[in-house]
Amino acid sequence: MTEGATVESHVGVGNTTLSAVLRLAWPIVLARATQSVIGFTDALMVAPLGQESLAATTTGGLNAFAFIILPMGTVFIVQSFTAQLRGQGDLVAARRYAYYGLVIALAAALVAALAAPFLPSALSHFGYAPRVHALMSQNASIRLFSVGGAVGTEALGNYYGGLGRTRPAMVAGVVAMVANVGLNWLLIEPHLGLPGYGVVGSATASVIATWLGFATIGVKFTSDGGGAPAELRARELWRMLRFGLPNGVNWLLEFSAFTLFVNAGVGHLGTTELAAFNVVLQVNTMSFMPAFGIASAGAILVGENIGRRTLEHIWPTVRTTGLVAASWMAFVSVWYLIAPALIVGWFQPRGAPSEALLRTGTTMLGVSVAWQLFDAAGLTLSEALRAAGDTFFCMVARIVLAWGAFVPAAFFLARSSNASAASMMLCLTGYIVLLALTFAARFGSGRWRHIDLVGVESA
Repeated sequence: MTEGATVESHVGVGNTTLSAVLRLAWPIVLARATQSVIGFTDALMVAPLGQESLAATTTGGLNAFAFIILPMGTVFIVQSFTAQLRGQGDLVAARRYAYYGLVIALAAALVAALAAPFLPSALSHFGYAPRVHALMSQNASIRLFSVGGAVGTEALGNYYGGLGRTRPAMVAGVVAMVANVGLNWLLIEPHLGLPGYGVVGSATASVIATWLGFATIGVKFTSDGGGAPAELRARELWRMLRFGLPNGVNWLLEFSAFTLFVNAGVGHLGTTELAAFNVVLQVNTMSFMPAFGIASAGAILVGENIGRRTLEHIWPTVRTTGLVAASWMAFVSVWYLIAPALIVGWFQPRGAPSEALLRTGTTMLGVSVAWQLFDAAGLTLSEALRAAGDTFFCMVARIVLAWGAFVPAAFFLARSSNASAASMMLCLTGYIVLLALTFAARFGSGRWRHIDLVGVESA
């Protein structure tokens, strides 16, 4: 079967209806939801071991993700190239960009492996309680060995997504999710004769599950293409890095600001606040990841329309995508308001319920409702801009807003006499609102229309 024959035909020229967005979106939503479930169950299954283990596992995973975010953001541009090249009818060139993504995944795996021995020393600067630091260092150091698999899965998933084939990434995500949950059950607490490895078991489960997910989509990619292409081109790899690195740096700087917010801001309030915030963070991935999947589906249509030069269909696509994402986040927000104590209560330590954790987490979850609709808008618009290749502006916007406003405000609040969980959440809400408004202004300017992503050599 040829590459062209494998491409699904359900996305037609100018098809910007709700059904077109949903047909592309639901496999991506499920793929992103599996990532949410993985983080959610990591926290849920470690929670019975106590607040220290919960804080170490959730924050350790967050810190390890710092090594994934730059290469992952970079390979996300594979979808933009593939979608536009598909619109031009050049599927051979599109496949080459998948290989460039795998090259970046390999480089990321090597960097993460070299960094693992130095992570405990780096985490010692954040002032964690000694046991939290020890557990977190173990967890995060092990998780670094999943970096190559995670980035490789994203590279191939975005390649297929750009072709309008969003199911391969979903299948890989389901495999990783099922493996992670099963291995968590086996390794965290004593089962089937094993002694239980706590946070180390959780990290080990994540590494194995990630590589199983990559193997799933990697086998499909190999069987679809019949081996590597005859020629990889340095100028195309450079072009991918030219547009992809700003997207990766964009994600890295925002994530770094957020990680600093968690470690030095929320962590400064105490272990209870840190554990509660990470519970709320894991819960919010259940709203964020599906919305991000919806936004990515819209970006596929945007990229294909740019490749076909049917720019008049782009705004209807973005509008429809935004409405779907906002509807989902509004639905989840209702549950945050109706049953916050029930949701946070799932994460109570076994045998020693913490009223402070429940009270703080409930407050944080309630405040998080304020940013949901703005987050839906920001995700939709930033993904549309990424599909057009407008990655440099998005990077600059996040540098200015994250490091010029969000981080300084969080530091000030954390060290003020009125520091509280609610005030830190409101600070995060303000950042998300500003970001959404900035992306709206950029998209409305229309400057993305003049960006040449794939270049004349690929036309």
